[in-house]
Amino acid sequence: MKVGVNLINFGPGASAESMKRWVQISESLGYHLMMTSDHIGITPDVQERYPAPFYEPLTTLGWMAGITHKMEIGTTVIIAPYRNVLELARACANVDQLSGGRFILGVGIGWAQQEFQALGVSFKDRGAITNEVLEAITLLWTQDVASYEGRYISFKDVNTGPRPVRSPRPPIWVGGASDAALRRTVRYADAWHPIRIRVDWLRETGIPRLTQTAGKEGRPVPAICPRIRLRITDSPVPEDQRVAGEGSLDQVRRDMAGLEELGCQYVLLDNYHDDLEAIKNNEASWSMLALMAEKVVDLANETVY
Repeated sequence: MKVGVNLINFGPGASAESMKRWVQISESLGYHLMMTSDHIGITPDVQERYPAPFYEPLTTLGWMAGITHKMEIGTTVIIAPYRNVLELARACANVDQLSGGRFILGVGIGWAQQEFQALGVSFKDRGAITNEVLEAITLLWTQDVASYEGRYISFKDVNTGPRPVRSPRPPIWVGGASDAALRRTVRYADAWHPIRIRVDWLRETGIPRLTQTAGKEGRPVPAICPRIRLRITDSPVPEDQRVAGEGSLDQVRRDMAGLEELGCQYVLLDNYHDDLEAIKNNEASWSMLALMAEKVVDLANETVY
């Protein structure tokens, strides 16, 4: 099981220097992946949860491609309806080229209605738009000249180079836990990327629903690649009050072992737990990542201690 880090690219602790330290520390500890999140218009609904400054992910990933050597890099998640698919496909292909084939595209449909309004994108159609983005981006990544005709997206005879290094295309992960999100995952993606889950929910509800959806669609079950919180506490957290990755070191170790047992291909660790004051203290987050690497996950052997 590979383990990655969610780069906090927003809020009072975010700066070019702090993000560089996040990247350097994570790669030096041996983490396999670093991903970062997406917002474009920091409207009041976004500002309340993910405040400015907010560093745009695709330009950040282009920069990360040049300062990393082994880690994969990607988005958790890019909000697909926000961008023209031609721009998105080219930017992501360029990141994959610049990183030597280390890019992963994590995709979601978005939730911030005011941000959709500011960008002039239909909130109610965001799921259908995302489906077309995923269909079209696969064409743009796998054909030298691509055309697509959909309800929301249309282009003809577009030259696509440079195409991504990865063959046949970079991995696509889809977030969300709704029925529509699971269908989207099965139809268009390589992996399901649920966020802030409980291990028992994933075992008893999430994976069975995904498996059932794949069966209905006549497709293979995608890989499981969750993003979990990382908040290590001095004492245990009551089980009914926590999600995976929260609690004492023993609780977090059990969570990681449970995810490994479920066959998760990747687990992404997220140090943001909705406390804006806490993310001013990057050193505390880096200490937790070091503790995980020392006591919980054997990153060299891709397993849990």
